[in-house]
Amino acid sequence: MIRFLLGLTWLLVATAAAATPIRIKDLVEFDGVRGNDLVGYGLVVGLNGTGDGIRNSPFTEEIMANILERLGVNVSGEQFRPQNVAAVIVTATLPPFSRAGSQIDINVAAIGDADSLMGGTLVMTPLTAADGEIYAVAQGPVIAGGASVEGDAASVVEGVPTSGTVPSGARIEREVEFELSSLETMRLALRSPDFTTAARIEAAINAVYGRNVAVMLDSGTVALDLAATREPSAAHAVVRIENLLVEPETRARVVVDQRSGTIVMGEDVRISRVAVAQGNLTLRIEEAPIAVQPNPFAEGETVVVPRTEASLEEEPGTGLAEVAGGTSLSEVIAGLNALGVSPGDMIDILNAINASGALHAELIVR
Repeated sequence: MIRFLLGLTWLLVATAAAATPIRIKDLVEFDGVRGNDLVGYGLVVGLNGTGDGIRNSPFTEEIMANILERLGVNVSGEQFRPQNVAAVIVTATLPPFSRAGSQIDINVAAIGDADSLMGGTLVMTPLTAADGEIYAVAQGPVIAGGASVEGDAASVVEGVPTSGTVPSGARIEREVEFELSSLETMRLALRSPDFTTAARIEAAINAVYGRNVAVMLDSGTVALDLAATREPSAAHAVVRIENLLVEPETRARVVVDQRSGTIVMGEDVRISRVAVAQGNLTLRIEEAPIAVQPNPFAEGETVVVPRTEASLEEEPGTGLAEVAGGTSLSEVIAGLNALGVSPGDMIDILNAINASGALHAELIVR
């Protein structure tokens, strides 16, 4: 990979090294081998006065009363205003083939007006999936991702102290009902759909088995006939094919991030014959009013006389430059950089070249 530093703009150009063969496991997702999102609503306790204001977060009081009642403490009609609790949303991902009793990491984020979750402990929280069933239960000390310091007249906050993690904080209570061994056909879903890449994956798998066991269904799917592989199980078939090397094919693409001024492009990006001219006009207006006073011993009033200075300057531009057809875009940008084109102007030039139809690549502006 070649890197050009364009003023404040990073230009990353993929070279032939980007065409290195990649393992199939890094190019596809195997059918059924996926995680499941979990979410829960819980309470963090033990905060040092940085919890929710109960007056502003009534849901915190409600969940706290429910927890206490489950523990045998009757708080009906009681008025309590603790500042060491905070209502949180707990999220996690249930990995594929997770078994009951295994532990997973969880993320915790405050939903009220708590200032910090540092030093808090998450109380037992059930985690549900999209089907409404409980698959895990979370509990444990929260590790916040920031720091907060507050004084009488000033405060300093670094990071995000209102969110954190609990490593191995959830224990799986229910398993996802999926039997990989029951599959007769497994689909390989390409992460970046492309007909050429799918065809190469099909050819690589068939070459290993010496017969047609894989077939390309479309640009994003390759179907594997597990019975034809004659493997003891579907897992054995995945192990045999996931480390096969395939050279992926990618579309010519240019990605521009206007906020950071970053330009990323592939080696196959080309432009047709085109001429580029760039320059700027600067209009400057300055007000310099003058106070005029009457002569000594004369009658009159002091008058402010407006005075305006206006100027119009044209900054030297790149002039009109002609680019031959078939030139790579990286060479064009390197040439524009040598002429002193600013990052913002360079992005505008790319948009203009694309609008003219001379850029033979997909332009993505973010």
